[in-house]
Amino acid sequence: MDYDFRPHISSPIFKVIAKASKELGYRSYVIGGYVRDILLHRQSNDIDVVTVGSGITLAKKVASLLPGHKDAKYYGAFGTAMIHYNGMEVEFVGARRESYDRNSRKPVVEDGTLEDDQNRRDFTINAMAISLNENDFGTFVDPFNGMADLEDLNIRTPLDPDITYSDDPLRMMRAIRFATQLHFYIDPISFESIQRNAERIKIVSMERITEELNKIILSDQPSTGFLLLDECGLLKLIFPQLTQLKGVETIHGRGHKDNFFHTLQVLDQVAEKSDDLWLRWAAILHDIAKPQTKRWEEGTGWTFHGHEFKGSKMVPKIFADMKLPLNEKMKYVQKLVLLHLRPIVLAEDVVTDSAVRRLLFDAGDDIDDLMLLCHADITSKNEEKIKKYHKNFEIVEEKLKEIEAKDHLRNWQPPVDGIAIMETFGIPASREVGIIKNAIREAILDGVIGNTFEEAYAFVKEEGKKLGLSVVKEISEPVKVANNGPVPQKLDNQ
Repeated sequence: MDYDFRPHISSPIFKVIAKASKELGYRSYVIGGYVRDILLHRQSNDIDVVTVGSGITLAKKVASLLPGHKDAKYYGAFGTAMIHYNGMEVEFVGARRESYDRNSRKPVVEDGTLEDDQNRRDFTINAMAISLNENDFGTFVDPFNGMADLEDLNIRTPLDPDITYSDDPLRMMRAIRFATQLHFYIDPISFESIQRNAERIKIVSMERITEELNKIILSDQPSTGFLLLDECGLLKLIFPQLTQLKGVETIHGRGHKDNFFHTLQVLDQVAEKSDDLWLRWAAILHDIAKPQTKRWEEGTGWTFHGHEFKGSKMVPKIFADMKLPLNEKMKYVQKLVLLHLRPIVLAEDVVTDSAVRRLLFDAGDDIDDLMLLCHADITSKNEEKIKKYHKNFEIVEEKLKEIEAKDHLRNWQPPVDGIAIMETFGIPASREVGIIKNAIREAILDGVIGNTFEEAYAFVKEEGKKLGLSVVKEISEPVKVANNGPVPQKLDNQ
C-alpha cells in the first residue's frame, strides 16, 4: 500500500532536523511509535528521531537552528537528548546495535546503522521509519513489513522471537500490552516464544513490570491483557495472588463462581465507567482473599466470610511486592476492598438511615467510587437477578443522597471536638474525653441527635453528667471568617 507520509512531517521541526542532518553529514529518520500511530490514525506528540551519528550532537544543532534557540535536555549516559517544540516531545538518539548478557536485560551498546537499529526494535510495527533526509524526505523504510502487520492486526518481532524476548524479557509484557491497547493479536510463533521464555521475566525489575501492567490495566478492556498474561505463564510469576483465584470446587453438586473470571469481568465493567487506575486496582483486589476464606458449610454451601477484611489486610503487601505507591493511593484501594460488601448488604435488606449514615461516615468522599465498584461487582448470568440488584442499589444511592443532604457526613468531623469537651468540664486529655467523643459519633450515626453543634453540645453535657463531670464553662460554636463571610468552623478531631 502506497502512503504519503509528507503531510505528517510538515511541521517546521522536521525540516530543521533535515537541515541540521545535512550540515552534520548525518542521515536521520523518524522511527517507532510516531510512524505507527500515523498509520493507525492516532494523535501522537512523542517523536523519536534516530540518526546515524550522535543523537546529542544532532539535538544541539537542531536547537541552534530553531527560532528562539530552543533548549534541549541532554542525557549523556544514554546518548539521548530531548527538545520540546510546539507541544511535541522530540527525542534524539544515535543508531545502535545491541548485544546482551543472558543474566541482564541491559545491553552492550555500539554505534550502528539504521538497519542495526531497526533490527533491535521490539516489534515490526515499531521498526518502521520515515526519512528526514533532503534527498529522499518522506520515504518510508519498512524492512520487516510492519505496515502489513498493522493491516493484519499482528504483533510480531523483527528477528527470531526467542532472541528478542530472551535478550529483553520486558518485551513479552510489551507484546501483551500492545495487543491489549490496540486490539491486536500476538503472532502464534511469537506467543509460543513468550510461553517458552516466561521465566526470563525474573531478571526484570518489578518497577518496569508494574509500569507495563498498569498500562494494560488502563486499557479499555484490560481483561484481554490478563487472559494473555495467564495463558502464556507470566501472570503466575508476576502476580501469583491473582492466579490463585482460578478454579471452581464442587461439593454435593454445588460449585462457587470462578473468582478469577469474575474479577476480570468486574474490572472490565469498572473500566467502562472510569479510567481511574486505583479504582481499577480496587476491582482487581476486591475478592483477592477469597481463596484463603473459602469454606464449605453444610446447609449453606460455599462461603467466603470475612474476605473483605482479609483482602484489605493483603493490599499493603501486594502493593509493596509490586512496587506500587504505599501512600494514600494504597489506602484508597484498601478502603474500597474493605467496604465493597457494605452496599450489597444494604441492598439485600431494609435500608435504614443509621446504616446509610455509617456507610457515608466510613466511605467519605470515596462513596461514589464504592457504589460504582458495587454495581460492577454484579456479574450473575441471571438477568432478573442483575436487574434486581441494580434497582436495589439505586434505592441505596437515593438514600445516600437524602442522608448526605441532611446530615453532611462525608469526611465527617465531630461538631464538638476534644478541646471543647475539656474546656467545658475543666478536665485534661483523658479517657472520659474519648468516651464522650465516641458517644457523640454513635448518637449522630444512629440519628439520636443531628449533626449540629447545638444538639451535639447539649448531648455532651448530658454525657458528662453520666460520668460525674460538672460544667465549668459554657462555650459557643467557634466561627472562622471565609472569603464569603463567617461560616461554622469544623473543629479538629482531637
